[in-house]
Amino acid sequence: MKRVDVSYSFIFDENKQAVLMVKNRREDSFDFTLPGGAVEAGETLSQAAVRETREETGYEIEVGNLIAVSEVFFASKGHHAVFFTFMGRIIGGEMRISRPEEIADVVWMDVSSAARWLRKGGIELQEQSSRLGAPYRDRGIVK
Repeated sequence: MKRVDVSYSFIFDENKQAVLMVKNRREDSFDFTLPGGAVEAGETLSQAAVRETREETGYEIEVGNLIAVSEVFFASKGHHAVFFTFMGRIIGGEMRISRPEEIADVVWMDVSSAARWLRKGGIELQEQSSRLGAPYRDRGIVK
């Protein structure tokens, strides 16, 4: 089984109480996720999070703490994917879609709506002492 590392950025706007999400194009549907993607050869997890966020949203970010790790086996693809989610903070750029073949939209989504999408992706948002956090989760096997 091939190992695939994926880095995501969790970017939270405290004033809007919103999470930056991307609407991904799939073969016959759409879904929302955090900005992120596969780590490329010679790239660190945090470098991948910065690059993927810039490519998908137009924003330049600074990566903070690792807030979640989850994993899943995609049996049909023969992949063992490990997802690393970092806190991110916007330091420049502007919202734009530079990969319309992959990304249909970039939105600031309210926390409760974002939480529903993230739960589907294996991330549980938890309010802990007025800060958001997300624990490790083994997502099992997907056929």
